[in-house]
Amino acid sequence: MNINFEIMVAIAGLFLTVIGQGLYLAYKLGKFEQKLESIEKKQDKYNNVINRTYALESRTEVQDEQIKVINHRIEDLEEFQQY
Repeated sequence: MNINFEIMVAIAGLFLTVIGQGLYLAYKLGKFEQKLESIEKKQDKYNNVINRTYALESRTEVQDEQIKVINHRIEDLEEFQQY
């Protein structure tokens, strides 16, 4: 009879330990998800900056090409004025 009581106490202890560890892991998982969301928000901001930079670089290339065309036209007009 004494052995059965000791086995029941050991099983109860094991059961409580497993429940405690499960609750602790659930808590830590919640904290991890919060940190992950924070990192995702920062990543989205970074990606937005990259997209804006790419758009600015594209516009700059177009403007550089337009400036070259304008300079060429000015040179043509200056040559035409000399005649």
